[in-house]
Amino acid sequence: MKVGINILNFGPGTDPDALQSWTTFAERAGFSLAMLSDHVALTEDVDALYPAPFYEPFSTLAWLAGVTDRLELGTTVAIVPYRNPILTAQMAANIDRFSNGRFVFGVGVGWSEPEFAALGVPFERRGAITDEYLAAVKELWTSDRASKEGEFVRFSDLRTGPRPQRGPHPPIWVGGSSRAALRRAVTYGDAWHPINPRPGWVRAEGVVALGAVAARAGREVPRLCPRTRIRLTTSPLDDADRLTGEGTLTQVLGDIEDFADLGSEYVVLDPYLGPEQRRPPEEDWRTLETVVAALFKAGIATPAQA
Repeated sequence: MKVGINILNFGPGTDPDALQSWTTFAERAGFSLAMLSDHVALTEDVDALYPAPFYEPFSTLAWLAGVTDRLELGTTVAIVPYRNPILTAQMAANIDRFSNGRFVFGVGVGWSEPEFAALGVPFERRGAITDEYLAAVKELWTSDRASKEGEFVRFSDLRTGPRPQRGPHPPIWVGGSSRAALRRAVTYGDAWHPINPRPGWVRAEGVVALGAVAARAGREVPRLCPRTRIRLTTSPLDDADRLTGEGTLTQVLGDIEDFADLGSEYVVLDPYLGPEQRRPPEEDWRTLETVVAALFKAGIATPAQA
């Protein structure tokens, strides 16, 4: 299993130097993947959780592609309805080219109704829009001339170059744990990307439901690539009072080992605990390095090759 990191691309103190320092840390510590989150319009509800400044992920990843050597770079998660799929496909393909095939497209449907309103996108239709847009993006990535006709997508005979470098296209990780998200992961995704689940939920319920959806659809089960927050405590926490990745180092390693036992290809570690608990980057790095070094030592995960 490989280990990724969720880089904080928002909040006071975030600037190009800080973003680059996160990737420098990630490469030094043996992470294989660095990912960014996505908001476009910082409405009051968004800013309360993810304060300004917020660096837009696609443009930021394009820049990071030029200042990193081996890290895969991705979104956790890009809100698909926020951008026209033609634009999304082209931006993502360019990043994949700039990075020599290192782009990972993590996607979601979004949650902020005021943000959707600010962008002029119907909130109540976000699931259907996401489905059509993902189908369009895949068509644009894999065809020299693309056409699509639907309720939200209408284009024909578009020239699509440059195509992504990675074939057949950059991996699509579908976030979310609802029934619709699982269906979307099976239909459009290469991987399922659950975020901050409860301890044991992925094993007991998540992968079982995902397998059932795949069986009904006659499709392969997507790979498992979860994201988990990281919060170390000196005393054990009760499973009822924590999310995966919270607790003593032993608890955290047990959570991540459970993902590995389920066949996870990646696990993405997220140090963000909310605006009230924002720490200096150096504190986050010490915590992350403690966890990732223990994962490598125990053989639960594999460091990236230098």
